[in-house]
Amino acid sequence: MDETRYNQLVAAAFATLLRALDKVDPDLLDADSTGEMVTVTSAAGQKVVVNTQRATRQIWVAGKGLGLHFSFAPDGRWMDDKGKGVEFFAFVTDAVEAFSGVRLELGG
Repeated sequence: MDETRYNQLVAAAFATLLRALDKVDPDLLDADSTGEMVTVTSAAGQKVVVNTQRATRQIWVAGKGLGLHFSFAPDGRWMDDKGKGVEFFAFVTDAVEAFSGVRLELGG
């Protein structure tokens, strides 16, 4: 995949994530975005970090005590690069809920 396509796909994924985070009370979750990274922080200070990995055309996520790399799959989803069937949005949603009790609503 070329850099332009990668940038478009990452921008769309980050926008979806940020829209869901915008719906959450900022006293429960704080989201900070630099364009290259989205950091989600709970009221207790726990974090999930989502970051671009431009050299490999992936998205990296640190959460739930793990660091996972996600590649864009032919079916249009970001899937873990180890072939374990972990989907990006599901992992981020589960990681955020695990430390905050808040379930992100990614639709609409």
